[in-house]
Amino acid sequence: MKANTKNKIKHFFFGKKLSEGLIGRLVLYGLLLIIGFVYLLPLIKMFTYSIKDLEDLVNPIVEWIPTKIYLVNYQTSFVVLNYFKTLGVSLLVTLVPALLQTATTSIAGYALAKFKVKFKAVIFLLILLTYLVPSQIYMIPKYVMFHQMGILESVWAIILPAFFGQGLSSAIFILIFYQFFRMQPKVLDESGEIDGANPFQIFFKIGVPLATPAYLTAFLFSFVWYWNETYISSLFLGADLYTLQLKLLNFSSQFNLAQGISQTMLNEAIRYAATILIILPVLIVYIIMQKWFVEGIDRTGVTGE
Repeated sequence: MKANTKNKIKHFFFGKKLSEGLIGRLVLYGLLLIIGFVYLLPLIKMFTYSIKDLEDLVNPIVEWIPTKIYLVNYQTSFVVLNYFKTLGVSLLVTLVPALLQTATTSIAGYALAKFKVKFKAVIFLLILLTYLVPSQIYMIPKYVMFHQMGILESVWAIILPAFFGQGLSSAIFILIFYQFFRMQPKVLDESGEIDGANPFQIFFKIGVPLATPAYLTAFLFSFVWYWNETYISSLFLGADLYTLQLKLLNFSSQFNLAQGISQTMLNEAIRYAATILIILPVLIVYIIMQKWFVEGIDRTGVTGE
């Protein structure tokens, strides 16, 4: 009887596995709360500061909870960023390249996975080199080439490389699709061939539907990476093609040039409000596609950077 009670107590606190017992769960949930707090703390701070007025900013007593909600900071940031026009430019050099890059890298990955390709090892080595070699090394030759092609200081300098599979971290997406398509049973392709389907029909009707998680994962990573990119955008886009990130990068000068915000001094709260306006579209996309994104991560084994 005592042994049975002792085993029950031991099972209650420790379980068969460490994660099943009370102590294991407390430790696990405690770690998750700490990690979640570390990630959420900057966002919480940005939001609380973004709704403070100048009096709350200079008041050392007011730290996390402002005395009143002050939304003029968002109104000012909206004007400085020229939000809707700049958002359109940002989506043009983010959404379009992300879609094109996802499509072209999936075709490349499918070809390498399903067909007998000569010198496949060499091709994989070259693909990996495009990812391992720092982009700063070939930016000057690329700049000269784009200038000779007449696409410099236009959105085509961002879109065309993505169309030809040379977008941001395209090598990673090719490897993702290669691994995903290689895991698909060959029996499905053979059954399609028996039914008279050609390689294109097999790709679009069998390969693509089964690889939906990989497509979603590749698109979301590509979208986020293009959205956060400032180096390439500042180098290849013209002065009239400012993205939201470039506006934030030069926020002080943009603030001084903005119209309709007279008698307003630039402060930390306005900067935080502008930052939240910039990350808001990415958060909306992630919230909408969260379910499929998590499934794609689980099935492709990809981690972010």
